[in-house]
Amino acid sequence: MITRLSVSPRDRTARVGRILDIGTGSGCIAVACAKAFPQARVDAVDLSPDALEVARRNVARHGVGDRLELLQGDVFGPVTGRRYDLIVSNPPYVSDAEMSALPREYLHEPDLALRAGGDGLDVVRRILEGAVAHLEPGGAIFVEVGDSDERLARAYPRLPFTWLEFEHGGGGVFVLISDQLA
Repeated sequence: MITRLSVSPRDRTARVGRILDIGTGSGCIAVACAKAFPQARVDAVDLSPDALEVARRNVARHGVGDRLELLQGDVFGPVTGRRYDLIVSNPPYVSDAEMSALPREYLHEPDLALRAGGDGLDVVRRILEGAVAHLEPGGAIFVEVGDSDERLARAYPRLPFTWLEFEHGGGGVFVLISDQLA
């Protein structure tokens, strides 16, 4: 089932004060969030120092460094005690079996950015487990899981995932509201 969400630009910027990007990589999603929500503060977490160096350059290039903090660590580790209106993530979600079948162009990405265990859900599980403690009431989490969407829905049959549909194709992105995770 696809549920469509619609929020006017004025409403969205008024309600979003803090955003967390987990697994920021190059920082493109964190920078886009800082641009889309000009009054929000953004924390961007990544395990890789090399990725954070690229993100640092992108943050500077787009002039959002006064509101965007880059943090090295794993999932919620660097943001203990912080709460957010939005959590976004494009974490690793490729299973071990899928890794061996990936087209060559994907192999330019670090293994750390793609591989997520036997079923591809290792990192997503940790994000879901920690999200409740880090979302403000009424906050939302958006996570890309690619082709792992059916495995995720089977692993969490009680979670009412809303799967987003994009105008120009693509999928495998869900949204959940904080009270749906409780």
